[in-house]
Amino acid sequence: MLLLTKKMRFALEAVVDIAYNARPEPVQSREITKRQGIPQRYLEQVMQQLVHANILKGVRGPRGGYTLARERRRITVGEIIRVVGEVEEDNGAGESQSQLGAAVISPLWEEMQTEMMRRFDNVTIEDLCRRADASRIQPEQQRQADFTI
Repeated sequence: MLLLTKKMRFALEAVVDIAYNARPEPVQSREITKRQGIPQRYLEQVMQQLVHANILKGVRGPRGGYTLARERRRITVGEIIRVVGEVEEDNGAGESQSQLGAAVISPLWEEMQTEMMRRFDNVTIEDLCRRADASRIQPEQQRQADFTI
């Protein structure tokens, strides 16, 4: 069964944070931890998986951090879920032994999971950034702007 695990949620929040708070320099993981409340130990594991999958790019050095490896309109929620998500498999322990369960319920469940992943594949990080705009969440750089003279 597909569940939204902590790891999936953290990955989605981190990628959207990077996309939404994009600026010329990379976003540091400690900034993401502070803004999103993601524990540092989880975040680093997730970030490395996303770097290996070419969703994020890691930048080394004192001003290092993470940037998107591709345009945010080219990264989908489904892709992120597949990278970090462990689709919960119960190795048959929860499967029905009845004909009805095997012939009707199990195929229905698989169809629903397939449909859900298809929908996730149609939602991009750009879409989620637009939702953040619509929710009037200010990007970090706007919140830090100092207009005093």
